[in-house]
Amino acid sequence: MPYFVYIMTNKRHTVLYTGMTNDLEDRVFDHKVKRNKKSFTARYNCDQLVYFEEYANVKEAIYREKQLKKYLREWKNNLIKELNPDWVDLSKDWFDEKEFEIFKRFQR
Repeated sequence: MPYFVYIMTNKRHTVLYTGMTNDLEDRVFDHKVKRNKKSFTARYNCDQLVYFEEYANVKEAIYREKQLKKYLREWKNNLIKELNPDWVDLSKDWFDEKEFEIFKRFQR
């Protein structure tokens, strides 16, 4: 089973969130629809996936997540720019609007 370490940001790229998951697509969807309204990513509108790494071992992924969280913002910015120089939302084509609308209807 693959594990992912990822970084989410907001539209202005002023906030970064680093996380780890074994289902990147589902986790990104959670962030985009603000499933947990009190979460950090919901409060700061972090709904754009700008970076991720894949690991085969959960311990390696946890170690890397902790490592990334310790780094300064400038270092994280440079890491993102290496693989994603334009800070494009890497998940922009993963979901269609119908999925978001269906989820929002059931959230009420």
